[in-house]
Amino acid sequence: MLDNRPTLPPEIARRRTFAIISHPDAGKTTLTEKFLLFGGAIQMAGQVRAKGEARRTRSDFMQMEKDRGISVSASAMSFDFETYRFNLVDTPGHSDFSEDTYRTLTAVDAAIMVIDGAKGVESQTQKLFEVCRLRDLPILTFCNKMDRESRDTFEIIDEIQENLAIDVTPASWPIGQGRDFLGCYDMLHDRLELMDRADRNRVGESVKISGLDDPKLAQHIPAAMLETLREEVEMARELLPAFDREQVLNGSMTPIWFGSAINSFGVRELMAGMAEFGPEPQPLNTDKRQIGPEETKVTGFVFKVQANMDPKHRDRVAFVRLASGHFQRGMKLQHVRVGKPMAVSNPVLFLASDRELTEEAWAGDIIGIPNHGQLRIGDTLTEGEAVRFTGIPSFAPELLQTCRAGDPLKAKHLEKALMQFAEEGAAKVFKPSIGSGFIVGVVGALQFEVLASRIELEYGLPVRFEPSQFTSARWISGEKAAVEKVVNVNKQHIATDHDGDLVYLTRLQWDIDRIERDHPGVKLTATKEMMV
Repeated sequence: MLDNRPTLPPEIARRRTFAIISHPDAGKTTLTEKFLLFGGAIQMAGQVRAKGEARRTRSDFMQMEKDRGISVSASAMSFDFETYRFNLVDTPGHSDFSEDTYRTLTAVDAAIMVIDGAKGVESQTQKLFEVCRLRDLPILTFCNKMDRESRDTFEIIDEIQENLAIDVTPASWPIGQGRDFLGCYDMLHDRLELMDRADRNRVGESVKISGLDDPKLAQHIPAAMLETLREEVEMARELLPAFDREQVLNGSMTPIWFGSAINSFGVRELMAGMAEFGPEPQPLNTDKRQIGPEETKVTGFVFKVQANMDPKHRDRVAFVRLASGHFQRGMKLQHVRVGKPMAVSNPVLFLASDRELTEEAWAGDIIGIPNHGQLRIGDTLTEGEAVRFTGIPSFAPELLQTCRAGDPLKAKHLEKALMQFAEEGAAKVFKPSIGSGFIVGVVGALQFEVLASRIELEYGLPVRFEPSQFTSARWISGEKAAVEKVVNVNKQHIATDHDGDLVYLTRLQWDIDRIERDHPGVKLTATKEMMV
């Protein structure tokens, strides 16, 4: 994957841009906290289940995330680890927010998959893994919560290999589990890593050994556990594939580390694994050509828009993944969709909701550009070339409800709020061609709660969501005359989305079948690529 690529400038080569994915409650946010702790970005990790000051995890900054202890919005964080620059994106684990996660995966070069040692591969893990597989993203796996009762190590590895159809190679091997969990044997560097149960924010002892016959091991591990460790590692070496960096980089093999994020154990080894074996910034595809990170001209694309990160200022920040070049503050970049230059005078780097002005950034970095609605998801910024990055998906919603303002006189305010969320990618907003009001579409029911809470909090506008007669939506495309005919004879089903594109609202699968049967010149699609 990397052999025939040009050598990257050192500043770009040291970057590692990756997402953390998992099923809800596998410990992803805790792991993110520990990454920040070991990267020197924070002094104390905030545990999600803790109370008060310790509860304030850095990556969960929306009020609802703090209240519920779940991540509902992808956060980007940049920090240094040893000689590397990490750009980490923490994604929502909850399936109701999967679209945000899918888009985020277009902006990273690798992913860390977090698995609960007791539960193994869960449904959401499988879905997210499939998206990584579509993009051939390299995946590193972290089996978390080994300090609790967990499943047999071989069983966990077998399940990953079977369910996800990927080779698994152990980077470390656990010594005991649950209350008896002592630590791990680092198989890649021949080290014994011991867990410190006394201080959760402290890394335990690391002992350099020469193989599993080293007499030093007996000083740290009880005889019975040492014998089991030797047997298991020997079996693992015979039965499981050996580590191969090329296979990791092409997405066909995942190395697995075992640990306990809440006890800070195994985290540093995982970070070192990302630094040592993770990919440098990769080339990205546009509608015209592939763009390499080593190219000197700056290009980048918006993969996320977050409104009102600071509720005191009605601001919008576009998250931009830089694909090439050396960006410098104050640069004028071409906004390809509108065909006009845009001066980027206040670019920021993130540490979750904290952000600081940055003077420069390189390919692989994720910068924030505060703006007043000029930038949307899918927009491209370049030093002149009119290219558009491809592959940023928008999915048909699975749940549709009508949305009405508590105060009918504030309908205009509601329209503004809903359009804001549509541009942010938080929901689909459809304006029916007949009747008043809006139909809001989401992937999961929890999103309606988040929207109602944010509209009230950010716009002072109580709203109510009510059931709609429609169950799904499809984008309409095809020959102009055929599309016009469909629109004219199905007015009660027709709406436009926030981009003004035509949408066909459906009640039953039969509605879709009927259009496809009676109007062969028209295509109904469940996804729209946000290449604008």
